[in-house]
Parts: sequence; structure tokens; C-alpha cells
Amino acid sequence: MADRHPLFMPLILVGGLLFGFGLGFSQMARPEVVLQFLQFEDIGLLFVMFGAAIVSGIAFAVMPRLRDSAPLTGDRYERRLKPFDRNVLIGGAIFGIGWGLSGICPGAAYASLGVGNVSILWALAGMFVGAYLQGVWRSTRATTDIVPSDAD
Repeated sequence: MADRHPLFMPLILVGGLLFGFGLGFSQMARPEVVLQFLQFEDIGLLFVMFGAAIVSGIAFAVMPRLRDSAPLTGDRYERRLKPFDRNVLIGGAIFGIGWGLSGICPGAAYASLGVGNVSILWALAGMFVGAYLQGVWRSTRATTDIVPSDAD
């Protein structure tokens, strides 16, 4: 990876601020709005997601045609596809259950703090603990899957 441009981190911060402001402005940082969407009572979240997907899709389609590499990182534009396997299905199901129970996804949880929803700290704590436990589980599983060689 090439050296990053000095504006890389500040632009990441600006992107996060825009993302958070957009979630707050569209009311998607409020768990009750997300739960109403999941119960098919309010489809506003669908329009927010479609708007984001359209903007992202255009950027992903156009930028590689305009430049060979990202302007601030120098990384080449390339598709990095994750295989669709059992882990994706199980992880997606667990994520969906957590989203449904808490009424908020991780990005919107941080934005929810910004609109004064302090009780979302419980969900954020759960996300961190869950991610940590998954990391411990995966690293433990990786060390037990190592087979000793028969080179004695």
C-alpha cells in the first residue's frame, strides 16, 4: 500500500460526520424508526438506503474509469469479493437478530448518541463485547485447527 495523503484521516472524519448528520437528519438514528421499518410500518429507511446505494453505485462505477488508483491512498481500485459461505449466512443472521432486538445497526448507533439517545450505550457495549468474543472464539478455533506435522 502506498503512503497515505496527509488529508486522508481528516477526510475520513468529514465522511463520518456527513454520514452521522445524514442518519440524524433522516431520523434513522432513532431506534423506534428502525423498528417501525422492520415491522413494515414505516418504509422511510428503504428510501434512505436506496439513496445511499445509488450514490455509492455511481461512485464505484465511475471512479475506476477516471483514475487507476484512489487519490489519497494510491490503492488500486479493485473488487474484493468475499465468498458466500456458511460464515456469511450465520454472521448475517446473528447481525440481523441483534439489529432487530436493539433496533439499530452499528453505524446508526453512534449517530444515535449524537441525537441524545444515551441508552444506546447498552447496545454499543453489547456490540463491542460480541465482536471481542467472536475474535477470541475465532483465534481459539484457528489454533486448535492447526495440525502438527508428522515430520518426527
